[in-house]
Amino acid sequence: MKKLSLIIFFITIPLLAEAKLNVVTTIPDLAALAKEVGQDLVTVESLARGDQDPHFLEPKPSYTVKMNRADLLIEVGLQLEVGWLPVLLTQSRNPKIQPGSTGYLDASQGIAILEIPTGKIDRSQGDVHPDGNPHYWLSPRNGLVIARRIAHKLSEIDPSHASEFEQNLKSFENRLMPKIGEWEKTALAFRGKRVVTQHKSFTYFFDWLGLQTAALIEPKPGIPPSPAYILSLIGLISREKIPCLITENYYDPRPSRELSERTGAKVLILPTSVGGEVGIDSYEKLFDHLVQKLKGVL
Repeated sequence: MKKLSLIIFFITIPLLAEAKLNVVTTIPDLAALAKEVGQDLVTVESLARGDQDPHFLEPKPSYTVKMNRADLLIEVGLQLEVGWLPVLLTQSRNPKIQPGSTGYLDASQGIAILEIPTGKIDRSQGDVHPDGNPHYWLSPRNGLVIARRIAHKLSEIDPSHASEFEQNLKSFENRLMPKIGEWEKTALAFRGKRVVTQHKSFTYFFDWLGLQTAALIEPKPGIPPSPAYILSLIGLISREKIPCLITENYYDPRPSRELSERTGAKVLILPTSVGGEVGIDSYEKLFDHLVQKLKGVL
């Protein structure tokens, strides 16, 4: 019996040593970055899919199970997930991933946040984010910042593999930086162009590439346009000869299509996340797709 126990003991030791960290993220872009840094040392799952609006995710029991087993939770922050993540955190009964714990990471820290509102904020203004625009992952330069913070956090949780996380990070940086240069060079051809968008999802993407938002199809964040507002947009698009209307692929495309029919501006229905369309299975491929789509119409 003693001999059998020793055999089990020595078999179990290497299995425990090879156990992977369980990482749960709120959106697939954070999952893609965590996988780049963690590689084979982590298992990564995203709660939201790339074709879902991350503002309004339904808290499912399956999400609670994933969070209960997590060693690290990575969220966008800036109140993007405020409508659904707090209840999942409570239900997860996992002290490791609660805000302030070692296994919790708010990926917005260290990012230069845009569109932080000033003055009084109330519901009459629509779904305004009081801490600023949370769609910061849509700049690959911010993606580098996020990846560095993930590497630091993984090393904090699992210091025995810190050098490997750092090596994986360097490999990702060395691959992404030349791509960023290529995308920026391509965007020189349409830098300064004015476009109309559905929501403020592409603020950081436009700021990175030098595009300008002439107007929003939503009169206020999260508020659908009225017929009168559509008419005002038609006038603006016609006067300024706006070439392009951009709608996130999880929103109703009918308002942008109506505007296109009335003005001749082209419609682009774009993903905002990894996995938002078939074939976009990495952080790099997301930006390859977005930049090429814009190049095709601008």
